[in-house]
Amino acid sequence: MFSPILVTVVFVVGVLIGGVGIGGVLLVPSLNYFSSVPLHVAIPACMVGYIFTGLIGAIMYAKQGTINWPLAIKICLGALPGAYFGGYALPFLPSYWLGVAIGFLILASGLDALLRTGRHLHTEPPSDNVELISIGFITGIGSALTGTGGPLLLIPILLWRKTPILTAIGLSQAVQVPISLTATISNMAHSEVDFSLGLSLALFLGFGAMLGAKFVHVLPIKFLKKMVASILVVVGLLILARAFS
Repeated sequence: MFSPILVTVVFVVGVLIGGVGIGGVLLVPSLNYFSSVPLHVAIPACMVGYIFTGLIGAIMYAKQGTINWPLAIKICLGALPGAYFGGYALPFLPSYWLGVAIGFLILASGLDALLRTGRHLHTEPPSDNVELISIGFITGIGSALTGTGGPLLLIPILLWRKTPILTAIGLSQAVQVPISLTATISNMAHSEVDFSLGLSLALFLGFGAMLGAKFVHVLPIKFLKKMVASILVVVGLLILARAFS
């Protein structure tokens, strides 16, 4: 099932997840395109893989002091029920309109981050408990429905809320574990989970995530922010192009 091309793609996705949080969006279509894995098989398997990238990312970012744990806990409190509900709804919901909404959200957030100069802007993460839990809930639902693990939705939302880039990436690493684990439990109860595929993905994703997390902390903040924003714009356009094609 794993051709050399697919192994390379999965590894690169792991590097992106560990480095900038964003990358999981490429995994489901890659499995479908390179190995003809049906979407409703690929998504639950990817969630299994993200459990391990989340653990690796959370440990490595915590060692660097990049994770704001009080915020992470509140976001996770919302993400847990959201991920379970998303896993429950996965077999019943078409992904078209969800993909369109996510594509516009990601594109808008990336453009906003690119165009904002930030010279006179004091950035800080959201602090309201209800807002943080709501952000987690939305992230959990969308991640479980699309097989993206959490960062793809959380980072654009946090950047739109003018959260510092390393704080946003660190929070996205921490949220992967509860979202992926809860979605997997829900998938086991309401659909099928290919654990063989999921654990194989975890192996290659994990090596990539370790590499990405190791090098991201040496990058200049301005460069990192522009890189993340540019990736968001490209990913948003790709999602919309795929939806409207």
